[in-house]
Amino acid sequence: MYRSVFRPGLFKGRVVIVTGGGSGIGRCTAHELAALGAIVALVGRTPEKLATVATEIADSGGSAFAYPCNIRDEEAVAELIGNILAAHGRIDALVNNAGGQFPALLKDISRKGWEAVVQTNLTGGFLTARECLNQAMQHSGGAIVNIVADMWGGMPGMGHSGAARAGMVNFTETAALEWARYGVRVNAVAPGYVASSGLDAYPPEVRGLILQAGKHVPLQRMATESEISAAIVFLLSDAASFINGAVLRVDGGRPGVRPGFPLDVDRTVEPFNGFHLASLPKVLQDREKE
Repeated sequence: MYRSVFRPGLFKGRVVIVTGGGSGIGRCTAHELAALGAIVALVGRTPEKLATVATEIADSGGSAFAYPCNIRDEEAVAELIGNILAAHGRIDALVNNAGGQFPALLKDISRKGWEAVVQTNLTGGFLTARECLNQAMQHSGGAIVNIVADMWGGMPGMGHSGAARAGMVNFTETAALEWARYGVRVNAVAPGYVASSGLDAYPPEVRGLILQAGKHVPLQRMATESEISAAIVFLLSDAASFINGAVLRVDGGRPGVRPGFPLDVDRTVEPFNGFHLASLPKVLQDREKE
């Protein structure tokens, strides 16, 4: 089973929605939450991926259910949350993880491409969180964690995603204020470079940048999916009951890098990997073979 650092049964009986639960960070987080006793509602656009993860979790002794949905569709999101509430009787937490982008300079991004990324990374997260609040959490409280990104100081080559993620940070801070009255905490996790399956979705011309990414981090490596999941689980847990409106960076210190300061390593910080089904993305596997 998943080797979590958190105590067994931490989320026993709680219903947690994980969007983008069919792969990458979402898949890993869903496994950890299920291993800690949560009933996980997996949300994503591809039914086959969700079904695979639900089966993985069941085989590991956990409980997860697949709910295919396009979170850009307002009516579909409202129906989704209603269906989850009807099936499980409650919604205790939301991990707003679904997202996606493509590499491009701002001057080359069409309006359609821009809006697709913003709708997925910002609007879809807003719709899902709003429906969780209106249909469930304003009556029972809850916790929301929005997944953003390392976009501090700009996001060259991913300007559409950077703008959307920055918007999600502000949404997090605003919702934390407006929804505290209902006993709802809203926080965010900002991953840096992560050795996740999403890396394989980028085109071949980005491969060189991916392989060099870890060298621009003070800890001289990428994060594991488990290290991101652990941050999410902490913010959802009772231990974070007085944390609200915060953004937890899990990036190895990359935004603090300054020109001229050497990124030398005398001693490594070993990565944590509690995910029993974790595997390196293909692009990184190929590097190890070279």
